[in-house]
Amino acid sequence: MTGRPGAAPVPGGADADGAGLTSAGGAGPEAGAAGTAADTGAAGTAADTGAGLAGIDPDPDAELAEFEQDAGHELTVTGPGAGAGPAETGPATDAGPAGTGPGTGAAPAGTGPGTGAEVVTTTRARAMAARLAGGWPLRRTFLVGFVIVTLFSLAAIVVGGTALANLASARDRVVNKIDPAAFRTSQLGIAYLNQETGVRGYALSARPTFLAPYTDGLAQERRQVSALRRLLSGLPAASADLTQVTARAGIWRARYAEPTIRQVRTTGKPVTGATTNQGKAEFDALRAALGGLQADLASERGQAVAGLNGSATTLNAICLGIGVSLLVILMVLAFSLEISVIRPLSRLAADARKVADGNFTHHVDPGGPQEVRTVGIDVNRMRERILAELSAVRAAHASLEARTEDLQRSNAELEQFAYVASHDLQEPLRKVASFCQLLQRRYAGRLDEKADQYIEHAVDGAKRMQQLINDLLAFSRVGRTAERREEVSCAVLLAQAWANLGPAVRASHATIEVGDLPVVLGETSLLTAVFQNLLSNALKFAGEQPPRISVSARREGEQWLFSFSDNGMGIPAEYAERIFVIFQRLHDRAAYPGTGIGLAMCRKIIEYHGGRIWLDTTVTSGARFCFTLPARPGDADAHD
Repeated sequence: MTGRPGAAPVPGGADADGAGLTSAGGAGPEAGAAGTAADTGAAGTAADTGAGLAGIDPDPDAELAEFEQDAGHELTVTGPGAGAGPAETGPATDAGPAGTGPGTGAAPAGTGPGTGAEVVTTTRARAMAARLAGGWPLRRTFLVGFVIVTLFSLAAIVVGGTALANLASARDRVVNKIDPAAFRTSQLGIAYLNQETGVRGYALSARPTFLAPYTDGLAQERRQVSALRRLLSGLPAASADLTQVTARAGIWRARYAEPTIRQVRTTGKPVTGATTNQGKAEFDALRAALGGLQADLASERGQAVAGLNGSATTLNAICLGIGVSLLVILMVLAFSLEISVIRPLSRLAADARKVADGNFTHHVDPGGPQEVRTVGIDVNRMRERILAELSAVRAAHASLEARTEDLQRSNAELEQFAYVASHDLQEPLRKVASFCQLLQRRYAGRLDEKADQYIEHAVDGAKRMQQLINDLLAFSRVGRTAERREEVSCAVLLAQAWANLGPAVRASHATIEVGDLPVVLGETSLLTAVFQNLLSNALKFAGEQPPRISVSARREGEQWLFSFSDNGMGIPAEYAERIFVIFQRLHDRAAYPGTGIGLAMCRKIIEYHGGRIWLDTTVTSGARFCFTLPARPGDADAHD
């Protein structure tokens, strides 16, 4: 049985390195910033430039603040002595002449903080130039376009609405006034004709039935006149003609119709002669007045129709003008969008593609609207950050290659040591063991009891040393001499391991229960060692009852979960991790033989196959070990 103690922190290890890097990174930017600030404060040029440009557009300083910090940090970490450079050169540069530019307080190009100050100054200048050289912001461009379209739409609505209103008014004048008035006028003429016909027939025949058209004509006249007065309210000439017509009709009735009707009713005889001629003259005057009304209505209708046609023509012209103007506006807006947005975005996309393809030295020149320029500045900052990170990665890669070479050399030395341990070291050990055994056989009982005990200890130590060396070599070879992985049946491997433990199984009268076990990809010898070690532990640490072992497996996602249970003495939960550490034992060697490497070997083999192994601490009776192995690609849930 094996275990593993908790690993203690290693002084000066990863934590110490992290602390060292943190201190260097923290001191570098502060010192670099202090030196740069002192230099630029003494020179006065950078401060004056920043103040002057702040009144125009203060955003570049805010946008580049992060880059300054990043650049300072990178230079502090990667440049040896970066934190001390500005502190040492600061006093000297403070005394320099004013207005000497950003390079006054910086070290020569390529020397730590000086390089960072130049990069920051150059980037700030580029960002400011890009902001000042660009066009309108997108928000202003779209706002201007929106205002133009809105004003054009309002103008089109007003002009088009006016034209539509004029067309509707002209149409209403023709359809709802003049044409109905002409129809009512014709009906009024029919009413007067009926009156004249009725009076004349009654005067000639003296029969009351001939007077019915006169009565109906009066009623019809009243209706038509009432309707005409409403229709002719906006036509003063026609209204005057209607008044004249009704006056002539009244004269005709007063001078001819009513006297004739009274005379016929009084005498009961027809009326002829001069009275009839007088009535005809009066009615002809009425007809003339009615003709004048109809002529005025015809004239009004002609004018209204001409106005209607003119309104229709005007509306068609306005609609055509609106369409042409809208097309022109859309073309202008599309051209402006192409010039101010699409082309700068296309150039930015082309520059970004070049950088994405690996050309990190390609400078991204932002242009176009302010938003596009901001994106271009950010892309360029990202490119410069990538360059800095790439430099750090290359340095780290070089260091990693050096460490890899050291590791390969160390591995080669370990392989040489393993060879020596397996051959050269075991040869004298075998001699010691052989001669100790020879002494034991030849001089057993001839010497005193103490001498026999010493010889026994020497023989046992030599054998145990050989076993430890063999187990250690087997442990070190796991994963180093990899064989080709193949599909192996876990049931077959378990049966082989059970057969290898045949004498111990028969001596302990152990029984085993095996469920359906799957087929996995692995190395046969290593997986057999796992099964044999777990079975051996179950037999070795049995309780008072004969060992009873249960082995099963079930599918959990992309893994097979194996379970080894026994009815032995069990393992306390606090030793769940210790038992997997090499050479860790929970019992005395005299009581339970072994080297304490079995479970450590099992963990290494299982992890080498992509799984993990653990002790199930929820079991209170006996012990249960669980481990996982990856399922075969495309394997179904069915067991072997």
